[in-house]
Amino acid sequence: MITVLFAAPDRDWDEFSQALRDAFAAAELEVNLVGEADPLEVDYIVYAPTGWLKDFTPYTRLKGVQSLWAGVEKIVGNETLHAPLARMVDFGLREGMVEYCVGHVLRHHLGMDLDICRSDTNWAVHVPPLARDRSVTILGLGALGAAVAEALAALNFKVTGWSRRQKDLAGVRCLAGQEGLDEALRAGEIVVLLLPQTPETDNVLDAKRLALLPAGACIINPGRGPLIDDDALLAALGRGQVAHATLDVFRIEPLPKDHPFWAHPQVTVTPHIASDTRPASAARLVADNIGRSEAGLPMLHVVDRGAGY
Repeated sequence: MITVLFAAPDRDWDEFSQALRDAFAAAELEVNLVGEADPLEVDYIVYAPTGWLKDFTPYTRLKGVQSLWAGVEKIVGNETLHAPLARMVDFGLREGMVEYCVGHVLRHHLGMDLDICRSDTNWAVHVPPLARDRSVTILGLGALGAAVAEALAALNFKVTGWSRRQKDLAGVRCLAGQEGLDEALRAGEIVVLLLPQTPETDNVLDAKRLALLPAGACIINPGRGPLIDDDALLAALGRGQVAHATLDVFRIEPLPKDHPFWAHPQVTVTPHIASDTRPASAARLVADNIGRSEAGLPMLHVVDRGAGY
């Protein structure tokens, strides 16, 4: 019998427990899924950074930790964790992110905010270019960024992708390195940020890099709040360098009531809903990863502690 500890908030237990039990049964794994356990008896931990578990030291027989989040910045530096740590990369998370990003890219590309008539004085003909004539830049070509880039390329957008390491995606111009980042930004009429949060990506869009964007560019950030220098973004919006920013993630969440983003006419705020972990699809990945580990195979999507993701 495998003991799996669910270390996440109570609301997550209510949403995930039955889906996990169903997934373990479908994978023919004999699992004792619990919310509390003697640390010496725990084989695996299903984890959320918002949960109660901070010290992994007592879990001496731990074989692996499966995060329910795609981002691991809140746990990757935990010095008490020595077992493999796996990120959540499942089809539900991936498809949700694709739908959010494609939806907002199309919104900005088509000028929907301008074209929705709210009165007879708003009647003005606006014909957008075709997708093939619009350049979109994706910063971050991991599982989520690559899926978004490929979906936009399939719609005929001119897609440029940037990542720390060189990638190769069909229909996408892939760049890497510092010079590649500058080139990618210069091409970005619409920029989508899907980088992980690491010391290297903090303020990746600062004043200097925002100035590289084509005048009137739009920014979509469903990645992590610290990727953007808030003050630099507000300044770029004020001078027209950036026409609009759609932001789903922030340095402090919920976004403080007095933050200038709330009242800014060129900022759209969404409450960190770009793509949430869905219990049914996530549970399948958890069961698959534990099954792989029990069979002597490496878990999927294991975090590189040195890289931070």
